[in-house]
Amino acid sequence: MVKKQPSGGSASVIERGGSIFSTIMLLAWPILLEQLLMTMVQYADTAMVGVLGANATAAVAINSSSINMVNGLCMAIGVGFTALVARSIGANNIDRAKALTGQALLVVVALGAFFTTVMVSLSRYIPVWMGGEPEILDDARAYLFVIASVMLFRALSTILSAILRGAGDTRTPLVANIIANVLNLMGNYLLIYETRTITVFGGSFRMWGAGLGVVGAAIPTAMSIVVAGLIVLYVVFTRESPIKLERGVSLRPDPTLLKSAFRISLPTMGERLAMSIGQTAVTFIVTSLGTVSLAAHHLAITAEALCFMPAFAFASSATTLVGQSLGAKREDLADKLSMGVIKISTGALAVAGCVLYVAATPLIRIFTKDPLVIPLAAECLRIVAFSQPLTGISMSITGVLRGAGDTKWPLLVVLISMWSLRITLAYILCIKLSYGLQGMWFCMVMDFGMRSLLLGLRYRSGRWKHVLKDHDEGTGLVAECAE
Repeated sequence: MVKKQPSGGSASVIERGGSIFSTIMLLAWPILLEQLLMTMVQYADTAMVGVLGANATAAVAINSSSINMVNGLCMAIGVGFTALVARSIGANNIDRAKALTGQALLVVVALGAFFTTVMVSLSRYIPVWMGGEPEILDDARAYLFVIASVMLFRALSTILSAILRGAGDTRTPLVANIIANVLNLMGNYLLIYETRTITVFGGSFRMWGAGLGVVGAAIPTAMSIVVAGLIVLYVVFTRESPIKLERGVSLRPDPTLLKSAFRISLPTMGERLAMSIGQTAVTFIVTSLGTVSLAAHHLAITAEALCFMPAFAFASSATTLVGQSLGAKREDLADKLSMGVIKISTGALAVAGCVLYVAATPLIRIFTKDPLVIPLAAECLRIVAFSQPLTGISMSITGVLRGAGDTKWPLLVVLISMWSLRITLAYILCIKLSYGLQGMWFCMVMDFGMRSLLLGLRYRSGRWKHVLKDHDEGTGLVAECAE
């Protein structure tokens, strides 16, 4: 018989009732709020560094692709465990969900230690390999070293937060990020700038400052990563839920569970690696255009994060909802919920794109006062604003496919679109034909168009709903649902 959910644990999201819209929003709103908070903090982070000038912004920007590569690989590992945890909870197999969480923790420790060691070892060389100009190298190396030293906690936060979302708990990652990012902002304020006079409501006082510049931005960021990781770890061990790690749950490697998780995660890792290498190639192309172009590109990417908030929220919701629906053998519900997510995400991104176009210049002025950077970055935002509905389609369908365990198709799509359009064509436009940074952002629009088309074809085929049937049979979910 199926082990029933323990008292105090949350029921699967699909069992809570309500309309399609309310079911989706039940999961999406904490993620959306979390993304809003993280984006606002990122805005403040970038603006605080931007006050120091274009060189400081470039020193941070040149490391973004390598840091994002590690973050993306951690997220990819989380996808496999999220899909299987959601499927297990949908089938009411709580023992399986807990066992998967324990295996995820083992993977976090192993990969987190590996990423930390590699990134710390290469922190002196990566900014040079990325083509950084001599005047930014010292700051770029120091920034990367500090962030790299806490990659274990980044893995912990990313993977365990993904599992919590797969179990239907989107509020814990929100709370963890609220606490961590408030600490990050406070630390930035004290460590970046030198001691100065602050005037508030007509009164003045001296505010202590360490005056560490770019390094002063890195230290609080690293501290916030550690805090977020420890919070989610504490919740997984203490709070009653379908994934609580209790006494008696084995923390020894389970080859069957690990194989199932990595079968889903490895294509997503390939996807993220292809994306990250592609973004590194983009950074390399943009760096060759000069420091102003690099700073403008980084600030435009930061501002565009405004549009990715709803896209990520609805994609994460789709992964949980589809996973739990298919685990419960409700393909009809998976169809309704996934289509609802796609429609809501596309509409939300269309609105966000309008905001991005209209507010392009004011958004960039939040981060910098440089008269050369502002108009260039704003023009890039107006270009990419037109692709936002396509981003909503592609990201929501990717979330659907991940929830079903169908992660090979998104990998194939990224390889086709990223490398044929965003990289190859961008090199021709930016370098050979001298279209500059604007040419890169035109290629980004075409990239998202290609992704939405190819992913849409996969979604309409319906084949994604049957990818994990052999996994269900292998782990006993089919038999247990029948009982």
